[in-house]
Amino acid sequence: MEHQWNSKEQLLELLISLVERASITGSQEEVALSEYIYYLLKGKKYFQQNREYLGLHPVHDGRSFVTALVKQGDYKETIVLLSHFDVVDVNDYGDLKKLAFQPIQLTNELKNRKSQLSKEVLKDLESDEWLFGRGTMDMKAGLSVQLSMLEKAISGEFQGNILLVTVPDEEVNSAGMLSAVAILEDIRKKYDLTYKACINSEPMFAKYPNDENQYIYSGSIGKMLASFYCSGIETHVGEPFSGLNATILISEINRIMELNDSFCEQIGNEVTPPPTGLMMRDLKQEYSVQIPHTSVSMYNILMFNQSINDIHEKLLSVAKIAAIKVEEFYKERATNYQQFVAFTPLDLKVNVFTYEELLEKAVAKSGESEVHRRLNYLAANRGAQGDRDFSTRMVSELAGLCKEYSPMIVLFYSPPFYPAVSSSNDRLIQKTIQKVISYTQDQFGITLNHQHYFPGLSDLSFVQLNESKESIAQLTTSMPLYGNHFHLPFQEMKSLNIPVLNIGPVGRDPHKWTERLHIPYAFDTLPSILEYAIKSLLR
Repeated sequence: MEHQWNSKEQLLELLISLVERASITGSQEEVALSEYIYYLLKGKKYFQQNREYLGLHPVHDGRSFVTALVKQGDYKETIVLLSHFDVVDVNDYGDLKKLAFQPIQLTNELKNRKSQLSKEVLKDLESDEWLFGRGTMDMKAGLSVQLSMLEKAISGEFQGNILLVTVPDEEVNSAGMLSAVAILEDIRKKYDLTYKACINSEPMFAKYPNDENQYIYSGSIGKMLASFYCSGIETHVGEPFSGLNATILISEINRIMELNDSFCEQIGNEVTPPPTGLMMRDLKQEYSVQIPHTSVSMYNILMFNQSINDIHEKLLSVAKIAAIKVEEFYKERATNYQQFVAFTPLDLKVNVFTYEELLEKAVAKSGESEVHRRLNYLAANRGAQGDRDFSTRMVSELAGLCKEYSPMIVLFYSPPFYPAVSSSNDRLIQKTIQKVISYTQDQFGITLNHQHYFPGLSDLSFVQLNESKESIAQLTTSMPLYGNHFHLPFQEMKSLNIPVLNIGPVGRDPHKWTERLHIPYAFDTLPSILEYAIKSLLR
């Protein structure tokens, strides 16, 4: 057959066609790109003759993902090639925003703006080996190379089957992959397949600034989105000691949480980054002279092997320490102010609850039917409110039913949640990694460094499950959206249990306006490495 996606030039053309479709997560273009990929594959003679092997599957919110299976005879052994086609927004591009999805034009325009670029970016630009633009690195180059592998499978170049899965929404909630898990299981059963490995082709992530090393990964880091809702006591600004400002509570939590290395975890030379805040704000809707008496903050918690229970206990400890510190702070400031005014300050006791405990208190006070009525009303009138804000709204509703417990700090969790996965102890994966490292060194003079966890988060998290359902329940019972708007397909993840690998291109500055892809590695080197890895896994 004639290859459309074989040469460097053909792959570059394919990449540009994918990048030009501005598939920002949640946009109409994201919906359109899944259809574009589907129709690209639908044009292949193989899928015209085997229509049942190509699918465009719906996600619950109107988006869709693509699966494409290429079977070789009676082989059961199958490699899953996983990718995502959504990208983050382009607001960081400033006045270059209109060129963010025009990689050739953007790269050329940057040559007229050299004074705006760092030395590292300028060096890459002047080498003429790098292509700039949103999605070039993350991760439409990886998808392009995977499509070329699918084409090779159609030509019969692998002694086994290839199943391509490409999904939306990886950059936000992984709704695409969470929907794809069940389809993966259905395809496995329908065609009696054995999934030997799932290969993602996310780009390599630098471990530190100007990191020139190149990596191959046998796992993917996990993530929890820890959230703290704070309810103070409302008062007029003229009587500040008659209440408690919720910003004091959230500020103390932030002081303890931000870059707290007690949450870090080390395996060999790999270390999880410490927590950092992703949201911190009071919940006043407009200006007034009433103090802010509610606030919320959310933190990125990354993990390798730490159990959910251990992290949960650390987070509760943070809340309890913050509560004590704020009580001491209030007493100190009240004592100082008493030198000016004789008054009796509040006897403050800051309560600490999990969402599960708050829900129990609300039900005990108002009844289960009333609590459900209120939460259902919120859901019916949610509108376009995102998962994080709506989670906060649900907690706020319950806290409003339990005002007698204020001031309080409520620990809860918001989507997304990514379980940590690793195949570092899988014999086939480790054997394949050593082969790929040797092959890459021999063929290209490039040293690939093995890392146990891909650090940038990925949908590999959902093709196996190492945590027990009981352990994850520690998280889900304090996740307001769990069960209605968000769920994990535990059974399918456990059943799939696919060993994982990440073999991807070289890029720099993901999620920045200087995002760029190294073209020679992506389209000269990576296709050979990925093809070799697939053949090694199928032997």
